[in-house]
Amino acid sequence: MAQPDFDEIIDRTGTACSKWDDMQASYGVSPKGGIAMWVADMDFRPPASVQRAVERMAAHGVYGYPGANPAYLQAIRWWMANRHGWAIEPDWILTAHGLVNGTAICVDAFTEPGDRVIVMTPVYHAFARVIRASGREVAEFPLAIEDGQYRMDWDGWARQLTGRERMLILCSPHNPGGRVWSPEELRQVADFCTAHDLILVSDEIHHDLVMPGAPRHTVMAKAAPGIAPRLVTLTAATKSFNIAGAHIGNIIVADEALRKRLQGRMMALGISPGLFGIGMVAAAYSPEGAAWVDALVAYLDGNRRIFDAGMAAIPGLRSMPLQATYLAWVDFSGTGMERAEFTRRVEQGARIAANHGGSFGSGGEDFLRFNLATPRARVTEAVARLQEAFRDLQ
Repeated sequence: MAQPDFDEIIDRTGTACSKWDDMQASYGVSPKGGIAMWVADMDFRPPASVQRAVERMAAHGVYGYPGANPAYLQAIRWWMANRHGWAIEPDWILTAHGLVNGTAICVDAFTEPGDRVIVMTPVYHAFARVIRASGREVAEFPLAIEDGQYRMDWDGWARQLTGRERMLILCSPHNPGGRVWSPEELRQVADFCTAHDLILVSDEIHHDLVMPGAPRHTVMAKAAPGIAPRLVTLTAATKSFNIAGAHIGNIIVADEALRKRLQGRMMALGISPGLFGIGMVAAAYSPEGAAWVDALVAYLDGNRRIFDAGMAAIPGLRSMPLQATYLAWVDFSGTGMERAEFTRRVEQGARIAANHGGSFGSGGEDFLRFNLATPRARVTEAVARLQEAFRDLQ
């Protein structure tokens, strides 16, 4: 495999790209001179294996309904076994239009309007959006911070239970905090769900993006095998290979009864995969794709080091240690500034679009999330701009 060129600057403006084309409307930051560090996709081309697959499909020229695709299912099985030590069967795999859609299907299948769905905040904002849109109640269980990292607060959470909780959605690895949960923590989550009769939805979309030297990601199904009767695992190639536009994700369910409930709801909603997504995933989950991901993670680690060092040089700013994902979670509380002021400095002063921490739920109000999956020159420039925007603190 040729070494990927992650340093290549690719102009994504004018391509119906949310990350770049929508940031003026969302943040007041123009793509002309601004830096997009919000939407969680990457400014990199996917592996050549994916590009070749798309080109083959385009060259064929007929784009009809996809049918049974054993190569697609086998590719998913191969990836989970070889990269995560998890043996799964083909019939465990259901295909959603991405994992936000997969989450929505789970909420629809396993809860009723008025039920409470637990999320550990701050956490990926789409969870709450889907829960509320479904007529369910978001139960925010705040994470504690110890030694600069998020920890689970079992004593505090037990006091928040009302008896109307039906589901817990786990983000593993955690977005936006970048934590890789330990096997013991995962077993505690499983025990909590068993004790309180909760369906456990484990969103593991970032499982391939673990930094060198960080703890290994453990699949929930391996950490707590006994949770299988109430476990739904969500995974996808889209985050790992930058093919989010394919809108395809895996809902993996070992338990037959749970799987049938999901299949019933998917049939009622008319959900089926698209032709191009299937081909892209089959090409990504391959030895060539694995080598590409290894190179990607090494590059992201370099970006992380530059960004973290740059934030540490600004008094009052602290970037949470990033064990996984490519999303830096920066705490501005030490500046003593109101949220509006530090946000203004980032958006208007540094001309950077970063996610507002409050959108991730309680506990995120003093943070901004920065996407580091962009060429290193942009990360270096972003650091310089942020240091200039907060120069009066130095």
